[in-house]
Amino acid sequence: MTTIASGTDTLTRDALTVLQPGFTGTTAPDWLLRRLGEGLASVGLFGRNIASPGQLAALTARLRQERDDVLVAVDEEGGDVTRLEVRTGSSFPGNHALGAVDDVELTRSVALELGRRLAECGVNLNWAPSADVNSNPGNPVIGVRSFGADPGLVARHTAAYVTGLQSAGVAACTKHFPGHGDTAVDSHLALPRIDVDPAVLRERDLVPFRAAIDAGTSAVMSAHILVPALDPDRPATLSRRILTDLLRGELGYEGLIVTDGMEMRAIAGTYGIERGSVLAVAAGADAICVGGGLADDETVRRLRDALVTAVRAGELPEERLADAAARVRALARSTASAAPGAPVTADEEVGLRAARRALRITGGESFTPLTEPPYVAALTPVANIAVGDETPWGVAAELARLLPGTETGGFAGEGAGRAALEAAGERRVVAVVRDEHRHPWMASALDTLLAARPDTIVVEMGVPQASPRASLHIATHGAARVCGRAAAEVIAGA
Repeated sequence: MTTIASGTDTLTRDALTVLQPGFTGTTAPDWLLRRLGEGLASVGLFGRNIASPGQLAALTARLRQERDDVLVAVDEEGGDVTRLEVRTGSSFPGNHALGAVDDVELTRSVALELGRRLAECGVNLNWAPSADVNSNPGNPVIGVRSFGADPGLVARHTAAYVTGLQSAGVAACTKHFPGHGDTAVDSHLALPRIDVDPAVLRERDLVPFRAAIDAGTSAVMSAHILVPALDPDRPATLSRRILTDLLRGELGYEGLIVTDGMEMRAIAGTYGIERGSVLAVAAGADAICVGGGLADDETVRRLRDALVTAVRAGELPEERLADAAARVRALARSTASAAPGAPVTADEEVGLRAARRALRITGGESFTPLTEPPYVAALTPVANIAVGDETPWGVAAELARLLPGTETGGFAGEGAGRAALEAAGERRVVAVVRDEHRHPWMASALDTLLAARPDTIVVEMGVPQASPRASLHIATHGAARVCGRAAAEVIAGA
């Protein structure tokens, strides 16, 4: 059973309870275990904390020795954003691929299997799915993390994902409310602004969140975005109008409200994490996510003390903090004590089946599969922070398995096309791109490759917004490992 340190007063315990901090390393540090004894109720895991399923299971078991009902959260979207398989690439395609197939039963099955794997490792809260409608093709941070640009499609797949994930005993956290899809700025770097009419928001961005609420999502994550039509002064994470009046009042949501990472520049660079955390809880947030970048005991202490000080100064109502802490504990208890349902049968191949179905192939009718190892030219953009640069992507590894001797190189910027041609020599070129439509240098490199080598094969692993213009063009709708395998099978005729 959980043992709360006797010297920790109620206010301090509540302040610790609403925090969802991270840490470094693959074992729980002493400070984190101590904080669990003092009232901390949640821990956030990232790729740096996960080496293998066995190690993760041992880590979560150790956390539960200190607090049996601890919420162990992870940012596991599948697809491009993976923590379970951060060093190999995901066994599941992401949302955009699932939206391209548009089979809600398949989406539910993928989420169920992903949830089964999380639960097997002791994770019981997943900061997923993304319910953002990717209405801005130039969006630098959502893109293939979205099911698509149509609100109805995003809504039905969000609901299916929530249902599948929670059927495995893992709480879903639908994000990023009220919708991050129409942004041109990455909130990891600055504060995005969405200037649209309230009617557009309700008919577009809010539709998937209504579906998630109807499906019983356990949590909703707020977005660090300014939406003047809803609140001209405060970003959503800090806005009472958005979190309390809209999400709780108008939409009738009663579950846990979690913030996006408070160390993201949209908040840290404008309000600071201490002030931002106080304002977020006052606005209606129940759990403060921090730990993607700031992952130490000092951060926990600073935020705890900021919340306690704000209550004592009359800036944060004590009952609001107590209510937030009660919601965290309620989800922690319900997740820990949930009666096991029917056993979830493993479906190890569901991700690959989904990735194969998501392919959109242009020129395949006249294509002869390769029998000789090609040269894979990866035209590599800078990865956004949510995706990170730790996870491998592309088709080279899978092509090398099917066509031993395949070589590869990464190219970027001006002159990338010429450099790739020189490196390829006489080999057939497979050019792999990610969001060609967002990167003029990438489009120019493809122009160079196709002009010199018209038989170049192009694999688009981002949002396939640019027109296909190769003898064989494969759109995978995501850069997960299984997406690369599905594309490689087509190229090699496997």
